[in-house]
Amino acid sequence: MHLHIVGICGTFMGSLALLARELGHQVSGSDASVYPPMSTQLETAGIALMRGYAADNLTTTPDLVVIGNALSRGNPEVEAVLDRGLPYVSGAQWLAEHVLPGRPVIAVAGTHGKTTTASLTAWLLESAGLAPGFLIGGVPRNFGVSARLGGEQAPFVVEADEYDTAFFDKRSKFVHYRPLVAILNNLEYDHADIFPDLAAIERQFHHLVRTVPGRGQLLVADDAPALDRVLAQGAWTPVSRMGQQQDSAWRIELERDDASRFRVIQQRPDGVDEDAVVDWGLTGDYNARNALAALAAASVFGVDLARGAAALSRFETPKRRQEVRGEVGGVQVIDDFAHHPTAIAATLSGLRASTQRGRLLAVIEPRSNTMRLGTLRDRLADSVAQADQVWWYQPEGLDWSVEALVEASPIPAHRRGEIDALVADLVAQARPYDRIVVMSNGGFGGIHERLLEALEAAHG
Repeated sequence: MHLHIVGICGTFMGSLALLARELGHQVSGSDASVYPPMSTQLETAGIALMRGYAADNLTTTPDLVVIGNALSRGNPEVEAVLDRGLPYVSGAQWLAEHVLPGRPVIAVAGTHGKTTTASLTAWLLESAGLAPGFLIGGVPRNFGVSARLGGEQAPFVVEADEYDTAFFDKRSKFVHYRPLVAILNNLEYDHADIFPDLAAIERQFHHLVRTVPGRGQLLVADDAPALDRVLAQGAWTPVSRMGQQQDSAWRIELERDDASRFRVIQQRPDGVDEDAVVDWGLTGDYNARNALAALAAASVFGVDLARGAAALSRFETPKRRQEVRGEVGGVQVIDDFAHHPTAIAATLSGLRASTQRGRLLAVIEPRSNTMRLGTLRDRLADSVAQADQVWWYQPEGLDWSVEALVEASPIPAHRRGEIDALVADLVAQARPYDRIVVMSNGGFGGIHERLLEALEAAHG
């Protein structure tokens, strides 16, 4: 079967393409922009990529067109699909019908940390020899790919986001997955281009809760009022709480300020508590919570706490999640996907705790749909308080000026609208032991490579 995927370089759709290729399908795809790491994965898998959307992309008449949720009526390729009467489906529905049947599914949901938590969960299952399948919105470095089928009846880990499914299906994607285990790690307002308020997102999360069978498990953060409201709408599945509250079934106790070492306590139903110490390379209490959720999910499939904790010491963060891209002259360049005020603050807090010498310099591109609309901009200035300096990039198409963030900043702040000038600023400012963390949910014009090259030229 020939599948053509419209919007193939999105993290979800690109991962879907890899699964379709592994199933033996001929796969092609198109997207407005094609850039690594997803484009590299797809090309390596032998998937033909077309830049831009056009009716001509469909001249081979595929057997099925899979349409991404970023596409809408008026897109020339979507219009051609409809005009020609080609069969089409959403990515989430295709996954549910062709990959997930017969598999125990672990759905990882939450506003933040889905990619890291899903990667952690897949790694714990892999370390226990369970050969899980997975679809993750990033590239887990322990695996080197963002998706694989895994064993025929092995658990399947899916990053379950609440974004709508397609222009013809406005439900959240995760309602298609029918998981046995659902991780609800956190919940706050996001996706302002889709949801009018937090209550609308809570309703979608409750739709997910409704799909989890009574023999399954809901793993829910113990400090998220929005998730409490979700469960108050009804739950028909056993709930295990996770976090730092004393009565939670899964609990963490931080042993270091940077959260790179912490203790996990599991309150078992037989009344005998079990505990283990995690000593790993990640920082930030939010990452410790992500690890806690993964340990809880893996335990459902027989991975004991001691084995899981030991495996965490060998975990490598997914690409673009506090990923060190290089170091030149003692200056470290870090890539991070943070694009929401909460995530920005959490990333900087974790890096601050682990920065023993030098300064922490933040570079932020407010690129996401929610950021472009300016819905959360009032929270952005304070989100960078843990950095020593911040550079706000003004991308084309942003409906508001970041100059207000510069004026309201609690730390020295700068505004730049051209990447070469931004790179020149950073190189002039940087000195040994500094860490430059670049935060964006896009390619950011290849700034990481350009910055490393400029540092090499200036400092060697």
